[in-house]
Amino acid sequence: MNSFWINTIWIPGFFFLFGIQGFPVRSVDMQRATDNITIRQGDTAVIRCYVDDKVSKVAWLNRSNIIFAGEDKWSLDPRVDLVNKGQLEYSLRIQKVDVYDEGSYTCSIQTKQQSKTSNVHLIVQVPANIYKVSEDITVNEGSNVTLSCLANGRPDPSITWRLLNPSADSLEGEEYLDISGIMRNQAGRYECKASNDVATPDVKYVNVVVNYPPAIKNAKSSETQVGRVGVLRCETVAVPKPEFEWYRDDKRLSNAQGISIQIVGTTTVLMISNVTEEDYGNYTCVATNKLGIQNASLFLYRPGTGRDLNGATCLSQSLWLLLASITCLLFKC
Repeated sequence: MNSFWINTIWIPGFFFLFGIQGFPVRSVDMQRATDNITIRQGDTAVIRCYVDDKVSKVAWLNRSNIIFAGEDKWSLDPRVDLVNKGQLEYSLRIQKVDVYDEGSYTCSIQTKQQSKTSNVHLIVQVPANIYKVSEDITVNEGSNVTLSCLANGRPDPSITWRLLNPSADSLEGEEYLDISGIMRNQAGRYECKASNDVATPDVKYVNVVVNYPPAIKNAKSSETQVGRVGVLRCETVAVPKPEFEWYRDDKRLSNAQGISIQIVGTTTVLMISNVTEEDYGNYTCVATNKLGIQNASLFLYRPGTGRDLNGATCLSQSLWLLLASITCLLFKC
């Protein structure tokens, strides 16, 4: 109905009322009734209209608003101008296109016999943009985690998730990624990618730290001669990094004459210089963080005792050691 009104009443009336003259007489080159032009936000759109020498009057309109009448500009928008290449083109150029420019544009012409229009629908696409993403988080193992990634764009973007370490496989989730009972191997850097094929996908990252109690993965005993240096090593995995204690029987050890305790990350080393007969025996390494505690027994051997060093190390959960460690932490001994 609107198109009929424009073609049969408004446009001829407009030309009759204003009597536009003073530019070449041309006729539009009609192709399809309505064409679509797709343009990316920020780019320049040129809406083509080709004419010949049979036209008496010509104009550009957008939603029934006059943009150009002949060579006279009616629009106040500085981004809009005409493209005239010789006498055969009467095209409309819009620079820095934005979403509010989307819509129908009409090249309207008047000949001696009738009025004609060429309609073009401008479609403005907007690159995908992630406007909100979860902050980096730290959770305890076994917790339920939801990561969010909100994006907009035209057309609507698709959202995908990946855990970048170790395999970077795709995960099931769109705007929200739900992880039930998160495990330590699910910690790492999560990638959210929003794409709609308009431009390069937008990418954001979320770092997820998973806390878990200490686990002693290697406790190395030592077979050492009298007078030599004995080295006992205790390696753990834990987040956050554990605090370490060393015990000989029920006595807590500390850095003192002949004893050196070193801690590097999640590994601790007990060094006994100038080993004597009294130093041989059982030692205990205790690893503690806010989520739990674990200990392991190690041995300093006299050479030739026939001990199996690889099998001698054992893990235990002795009650007295647990109580001693907790008491020591509470009183900062």
